[in-house]
Amino acid sequence: MYDVAAIGELLIDFTVDRIQEDGYPVMAAHPGGAPANFLAALTKYGKKTAMIAKVGDDALGRQLVQTLQQVGIDGRGVLVDGSVFTTLAFVTRDANGEREFSFARKPGADMLLTADEVPYDLIDQSKALHFGTVCMTNEPSRTAHYKAVEYARQKGKLVTFDPNLREPLWADLEDAKEQMFWGFRHADVVKISDNEVEFLFGCSVEEGAEKLLKEFGVKLVFVTLGKDGCYFANGKGSGRVPGVTDITVVDTTGAGDIFGGSAVTGLLELDKAPEDVTVEEMAKIAAFACTAASLSTTNLGGIFSVPERAAVEARMQQ
Repeated sequence: MYDVAAIGELLIDFTVDRIQEDGYPVMAAHPGGAPANFLAALTKYGKKTAMIAKVGDDALGRQLVQTLQQVGIDGRGVLVDGSVFTTLAFVTRDANGEREFSFARKPGADMLLTADEVPYDLIDQSKALHFGTVCMTNEPSRTAHYKAVEYARQKGKLVTFDPNLREPLWADLEDAKEQMFWGFRHADVVKISDNEVEFLFGCSVEEGAEKLLKEFGVKLVFVTLGKDGCYFANGKGSGRVPGVTDITVVDTTGAGDIFGGSAVTGLLELDKAPEDVTVEEMAKIAAFACTAASLSTTNLGGIFSVPERAAVEARMQQ
């Protein structure tokens, strides 16, 4: 049995290593993709995980498959397709220091997973299924996600969701909202950022969490607040935990995903339904996840930046 399977993008993140004299960046390649980063955290903290994805039969695609094996994520659900190129993401920063994303994806392998290619037996063998919306921008991968999530729900699996908005990937942002709303309606646990709450609802994080619980039927919500920590809520109550201070940030890529994987680790370790988790238990989960995500930003990339549990716990004691 697996603790968590995830479906979605497995790709290469190119981040800025340095700026040349002519103003152009020298980029460093790192393995990533939000669901893969999410699983990397779960795996680091002792959970058994599996990835469902598609990559190209090219040097980087094959290396991504090797990376999953290296970090302990089961990659038998990853298809290698020789007809398409592995998706590439380029992460730069604008004049205000905010991340900007560009994608080599016309199409990319992550867009082309079909419903018939989903290994439903792998979902059968998992306690939970995680997904996001990056691969829901286009068909056939959108339908593959629909079918996988609906199958997981029919089988009584825990379903976790991170909308993971990447605006450049969407031809129509109203479509992005609709796909995110679909995700909320089919999820038990949602990890969402404060920026995504503003994009979707134009309200406070408290009001956004309340909408997810009452209007969409989500059972447990974590709203990440960047350096300011996390707001959490379920039917039993809500609260906040602060962010981690005195961190030298190198790269925030994957931090939100690592928060999500760390939070689901805590939930699985409780062995309780998400609606039954107490406010005190949610606070402990969120504090661990915030600390893990913060420490991850001191290293480059996503998959390889997950900190050791001992490091997280030591930081929490400070």
